[in-house]
Amino acid sequence: MTTTTAPLIEVAGLRKAYAGRAVVDGVSFSVGEGEIFGILGPNGAGKTTTVECVEGLRAADEGRVRVAGLDPVRDHQRLTRVLGAQLQESEIQPKLTVREALELYSAFYPDPLDWRPLAERLRLTDKLSTRFAKLSGGQKQRLFIALALVGNPRVVVLDELTTGLDPRSRRDTWELIEEVRAGGVTVLLVTHFMEEAQRLCDRIAVIDQGRVAALDTPAGLISRAAGSTVISFTPSAPLDADAIAALPALISTDRKPDGRVTLTGTDDTVTALLTLLARRHITAHQLRVSDATLDDAFLDLTGVGQS
Repeated sequence: MTTTTAPLIEVAGLRKAYAGRAVVDGVSFSVGEGEIFGILGPNGAGKTTTVECVEGLRAADEGRVRVAGLDPVRDHQRLTRVLGAQLQESEIQPKLTVREALELYSAFYPDPLDWRPLAERLRLTDKLSTRFAKLSGGQKQRLFIALALVGNPRVVVLDELTTGLDPRSRRDTWELIEEVRAGGVTVLLVTHFMEEAQRLCDRIAVIDQGRVAALDTPAGLISRAAGSTVISFTPSAPLDADAIAALPALISTDRKPDGRVTLTGTDDTVTALLTLLARRHITAHQLRVSDATLDDAFLDLTGVGQS
């Protein structure tokens, strides 16, 4: 999604340190109104600290943060009228029922949403009389999403949106967030689910070791992956290693004991491989050709899982 309006969220040169160690070290990005902006990164990369500074829950040591023109710390009371948040770890009074929580949070705002359709959308209607302490982890998560949205915010921050949700609830929640954005709400989404980020986000900032390692659309990030194409097949006859190694733009080769070969490269690698197989009269059984994923781009950018 492209936007020509002024950024609704501005983060410039953000720095936050604990005990002399920089957890966030010069992070900068902006989010346009109506955009779903994702933040990805390994554990401990500084993602949650960054969004807590956006929410006004932590004060930055250096840098500038603005949300709808407001300083999240200095103007925190005004910020709560325009920003809703679902935190990574949250609790409410354990004896409150789901209905009481939704009614209470609605009362905090001048123009709240009708919480009943929201509860139905998040499959909480049959839990309205259930106390918070008796909810399952997934039900609590769905309630916190409802509480983040019930104030009818201009901006909503969602930290690990669907952690603990079953596949159906996860997809229902994705659809709800898409509907919320369609209604004009700006979404700042922190997630470690690559499928979630690829489906929902207009742009993504990859944060690694407290810094922005990359900022692009999901497609743009994927195009940066070292190998943009994965080819997997079982040859009908042995294919020597030297012939494979000579393929153009080849990034990696993996051979399984059952004879299956997986190559990472580009479209040029695919074309050359097919030519090689035809020339040697070798059939590629169960041939699969697929594009790189956001997972691949993430691993390339952060080095997670690499020795």
